[in-house]
Order: sequence, then C-alpha cells, then structure tokens
Amino acid sequence: MTEDWPVATHLVDPAALARWMDERGLGTGHPIVDAELLVGGTQNILLRFARSDRGYVLRRPPEHKRDNSDETMRREARVLAAIAASDVPHPRFIAGEIGVEVLGSTFYLMEPVDGFAPGAGLPQLHASDPDIRRRMGLAMADGIAALGRVDHDAVGLADFGRPGYLERQVPRWRAHLDSYSRFDGYGEPDIPAVDEVGEWLEERRPSTWTPGILHGDFHYNNVLFDRDGPTLLAIVDWELATIGDPLVDLGQLIATSPKPGDDGVVGFGPADGLPSPAELVEHYAVGSDRDVSNIDWYTVLACYRLGIILEGTNARAAAGRAPREIGDQLHATTVALFEQAAELISV
Repeated sequence: MTEDWPVATHLVDPAALARWMDERGLGTGHPIVDAELLVGGTQNILLRFARSDRGYVLRRPPEHKRDNSDETMRREARVLAAIAASDVPHPRFIAGEIGVEVLGSTFYLMEPVDGFAPGAGLPQLHASDPDIRRRMGLAMADGIAALGRVDHDAVGLADFGRPGYLERQVPRWRAHLDSYSRFDGYGEPDIPAVDEVGEWLEERRPSTWTPGILHGDFHYNNVLFDRDGPTLLAIVDWELATIGDPLVDLGQLIATSPKPGDDGVVGFGPADGLPSPAELVEHYAVGSDRDVSNIDWYTVLACYRLGIILEGTNARAAAGRAPREIGDQLHATTVALFEQAAELISV
C-alpha cells in the first residue's frame, strides 16, 4: 500500500487510517486505493482516495503545524457537520478525528467534489461565455446568502464565536500588521492609506447587526464550480469560519471579484459578464433579510483585512522565509486592495 503512497507516511499513515476507518464502518476490510494529493488549500494537506467503491478526501494540517492548526481543523469539521442538512453548497462531511494519536494531527474525511476552482483559471466553456460567468457570480451571492440563512443556534454552533465580532476587526488586523515588524528586513509597511482606512472603519462601524455563520475567506479561490455550467458545487477551505456578521462574506466577494481588464485578487481569466457590485448586492438581498444598505463598509473591511493578511507573505519574503517573487506579487495585491478601499472611503 505504501509503495505508491503520495504523501509521507508520518503525515498520513495508510495502515493507521485504514484501522481508524474500520472502527467506523467505512469500507471495513477493503484496501485504500487510487490515493492522490490534491492541489488546493495553500497550507493544509488534501488527500483523495477510494475505499470499497466510495471516494473520500482527507484534510489535515500541514507538516509544520501552527499552534492552532489542530483546533482549526476541529472547527472546520464541526461547521461542515453542522451545515450538512442545509442548502449551502459544501463538501459533505463524513467523519472526523479530534485527537492527534492516529495521524499526529486532527483530520476529517469529506465527500469528493468533482469541480474546478475559478481562481486557477476558467475552462474553455466558461472562459468563452459571458452569460455563464454572470451566472457564476450570481451563484456566489446565492451561496453566501444561503450560509447566512442558517440558524447557527439550531445547528449547534451557539458557542462557535465570541461577542463583539465587528468591534474586534480593526484592532485585530492592525495588530497583525504591526506584528510583521519582527521579520528582519521588512521595516514599516508600505501600504497606501492604511491608517486612514482603519480610522474610517472605526468611525463608521455598524452599531447593529445580526450574528450568523460566515465563511471568513470567501472568494473565487475557495469555491468549486461545475465543469459543465455555472452551478456552484461547493464552498471549500472553512478554516476561518466563525459566528460573526455574514455580510463580511458579501463584502469580500465584492472586493475580490475580478473586474474587466484585470484579474482581481485571483487568476480568474476573462471578467466581462461578471455581475457588478450593485448586482451582487441586489441578488444577495433576494435571498437574505439582512440590511445591505451599508455594504460599502463591509467591502472596505474586506480590503483592509485581506490586504493585511496577504502582506504577511511580503514580510516573510523580506526575511528570506518566502519566495521574493511571491512576496512582491502579494504586496501588489495588497496595494490594489487598499487603493480600492481608499476610493470607496473618498466617495
């Protein structure tokens, strides 16, 4: 079994995994076959395989885990299990392990999804048809509207977040940016209007909002679409999911959607045909009872938050801990996000 095993056995031991699956009646006694590592998710390990004529995808933290990697994986598994009966497009949860004894980390199994991630580029069908791209954009809005409709208390996620979500955002991400000074060679952040954007967000923060489940990193790199049309098959990479204000997901969709003439935050491809921000908001509102009148605030927050996250790679590149070309690329994206935010706050 291990001769063609595509991942180091200290990360995913096929014998240990088979025993664990046997205990849960998942293909008991049958070999694990057709194992392959999947591209996607820049940090975590995704292993697709089959057993007893059923497909599985195993997800576990990377080899060099962060302090919270195992807890993050537990949270992912929990939210996927909680939304199993909902109409939110997502990979179906099968089973999970909260301990680290079996594989050296927490992990879970989910159903494979046979789709493509638009952030890696569009198939010919989608690249050649603006109407398909338009319906893809509207499907993105439908997906997060469906997530925002889930009653998090009813599905067992009442304790999945902490109070004060919006109040924490600017201080949290500003502290995150300030922490990059520990990287040798980084110095001060070269980001336009970073202070002005933060101050604007704090001054105009919504005073009332309705808590719900949010994905936390919603964009075209974290979804899978049908290869034969505009159907959104699954929202993936749930590691930042929490209970907060679901309009943050809509703001991030608007902030990161490619615009005609550029590739946005992802390498999407032709962007003509995609819905405008106003069309996304209007379509989202059809499937949601949330007040979307202040969506510019959420879009600016998305630019601020994501820009600071991406700048971390630039800081690590300055210290020789990430490729310089990737640092430069992501810094340029950070600058573009803050320029977008600055334009919005100047209106």
